[in-house]
Amino acid sequence: MRLGVLDIGSNTVHLLVADARPGGRPLATTSEKSVLRLMRYLDDRGAITDAGVTAILRAVRKAKRVAAQEGVAELVATATSAVREARNGPEVIARIEDVIGQPLQVLGGADEARLTFLAVRRWFGWSAGRILLFDIGGGSLEIAGGSEELPQAAESVPLGAGRMTIGFLPKDPPGERALERLREHAAEVLRPVAKRFAKLPRPDHVVGSSKTIRSLARLAGHRRPGWSEMERWMLPRESLASWIPVLARIPATARQELPGITADRTFQITAGAVVLHEAMASLGVEELEVSPWALREGVMLRRIEELEIRG
Repeated sequence: MRLGVLDIGSNTVHLLVADARPGGRPLATTSEKSVLRLMRYLDDRGAITDAGVTAILRAVRKAKRVAAQEGVAELVATATSAVREARNGPEVIARIEDVIGQPLQVLGGADEARLTFLAVRRWFGWSAGRILLFDIGGGSLEIAGGSEELPQAAESVPLGAGRMTIGFLPKDPPGERALERLREHAAEVLRPVAKRFAKLPRPDHVVGSSKTIRSLARLAGHRRPGWSEMERWMLPRESLASWIPVLARIPATARQELPGITADRTFQITAGAVVLHEAMASLGVEELEVSPWALREGVMLRRIEELEIRG
């Protein structure tokens, strides 16, 4: 059957359409994305402004039209940190549900981490052994680790690239002092998380997912030969560290000229780089590999499992 996953995130409203069958790999047919950067639409009380709600509903209506055009038999709609944590979140959720005509699954941070971990496990397989995962969204950073399909530990902290840009790097370019404040804040938030993950066995494979990490890998990382002509992107922490001062000196409008940095990431890529570097340093990670699959694929895989059980 043709499934659709509508992900209403902190940075984008993203529709993924794929053909799915029991025991098979979901084959993506369409990916439709509207860039929102919802953190820009939060008022002083933490509520999404009227302009922000309008932008969300416009993007959701567009995604619903595309899903209908693509013949989607079932649409799974989810929302993550920006909507979940907004002061007027319940009202916004109700308006989204009116547009899509069905309930909206509002994922908690740990749920995001678990579903993303499921997708990463399926992509790399059991031979990857114990996996440690980093995923950076617009509003939060998810970290998960374990040797099974569900992680042994799953954490979500409010260190998303969009949130940290607005909170710590509002000037363009931000300057070294602002950069240092963000480093200190990220290290402080990550300290208790790192202590909890230190109790787990050392990972066999470290993985990063999300568009921010993919962009950073294409900027500061390198390729390795893969299987079936698939590219494998690796990101060493040392290379990432060397690029952070460069990103901080370049205006956002010029960053899209750099390798891997798309126009929709120029605004928050510096904060994402700082947060990822601090996360890797806090957990003692020297290098990670980028996963092509992340949260949307995890939501789809879970739904396929539910349909198999029901069928």
